[in-house]
Amino acid sequence: MKATKAYLISAVLLGSSALAGAPALAQERVDVLHWWTSGGEAAALNVLKENLKKQGVDWQDVPVAGGGGEQAMTVLRARVTAGDPPTASQMLGFDVQDWAAQGVLTDLNALAAKENWDKNIPAALQQFSKYKGTWVAAPVNLHSTNWIWINKKVFDDLGLKAPQNWDELITALDKVKASGKTALAHGGQPWQDATIFDSVVMATGGPEFYKKALIDLDPAALGSDTMKKVFERMTKLRSYVDSNFSGRDWNLASAMVIRGDAAVQIMGDWAKGEFLGAGKKPGTDFLCARFPGTQGTVMFNTDQFAMFKVGANRQAAQQKMAAAIEDPTFQSSFNVVKGSAPARTDVSDAAFDDCGKKAIADVKEAEAKGTLLGSLAHGHAARAAVKNAMYDVITGEFNGDYTPDQAVKELVSAVASAKQ
Repeated sequence: MKATKAYLISAVLLGSSALAGAPALAQERVDVLHWWTSGGEAAALNVLKENLKKQGVDWQDVPVAGGGGEQAMTVLRARVTAGDPPTASQMLGFDVQDWAAQGVLTDLNALAAKENWDKNIPAALQQFSKYKGTWVAAPVNLHSTNWIWINKKVFDDLGLKAPQNWDELITALDKVKASGKTALAHGGQPWQDATIFDSVVMATGGPEFYKKALIDLDPAALGSDTMKKVFERMTKLRSYVDSNFSGRDWNLASAMVIRGDAAVQIMGDWAKGEFLGAGKKPGTDFLCARFPGTQGTVMFNTDQFAMFKVGANRQAAQQKMAAAIEDPTFQSSFNVVKGSAPARTDVSDAAFDDCGKKAIADVKEAEAKGTLLGSLAHGHAARAAVKNAMYDVITGEFNGDYTPDQAVKELVSAVASAKQ
């Protein structure tokens, strides 16, 4: 009897203890839709998951494979239409604005003011994070597209150094081509052609021309002799790619440079992850440099987590997630793994390799000079309809469908039609 009584008392105490602990055990939760499904991307995302786990916030993963996020947006539309929005969704460029215009994103202004987002996040990124002055998304990173990646041994064997201008680039590519190796590793996909186009426009016309042509969509700039020269340079670069480039994925082009089968790739900083994943070291095995003639400028794209309006029981966890994303410690840890620069300019570069340190310094320089500009190729210069219309002309010219003269006329016409 005594034993039974003691058991009951213990059970009551245990139950009381469990009830007392109930709020802690009833974990807060965020469900997050994203398309970071590759090994490197998933590893980077785990940094955020672990951060939130320490705060008692469970992460419900909603991954949707597809590099550009098109499939993820399809899933997102279905969930929002059904009245079941996620806590947050990964987004790029103008998508944040489009979703905000529908009134489904939440107001993060109080958190942003508390943590000085206005001061520490570049204004060029804020234009995608805010809608009519209200923060609705938390930027995670700042990728830039005007990079070249060089196999150091190939260049060393030929007595070459990282080119600083267009003429030096052509001289280097000519010398590699004459050696029998592929000079320029490239994947023949429209977005990859447009990634090269970004850099060539900047190198040829400078930041003011880039802004007029690709952001302001000024018909005079689009139809100018400078733009004709851009296409002539694209034709020249086309002469350095191998015959099997069509349809090749970007990471396979990176692998050509890693192996030493090719010398140079023109690609965003996510390419660095391929080199690091292959055990290569910057400065020893490969070189990173700004596309010749674009030094002092940064063409960017930025991944953001847009925060949706959710019920009161989910808002605390959502706020914790947004705060965790902008935490400088997280920004450092995440972007070291992801290969990008932090979205904040007050993050120490101590943990980054030489390419990362250069990226952070370049962003600060470009922000100060007003040359931190959105990438056309990656949806941060023009809305999707215009971008896709320009893709058609760029890739058509690169593949010989148009002469440079014809491409200029087609570009003006395509942009005008897409803007209607």
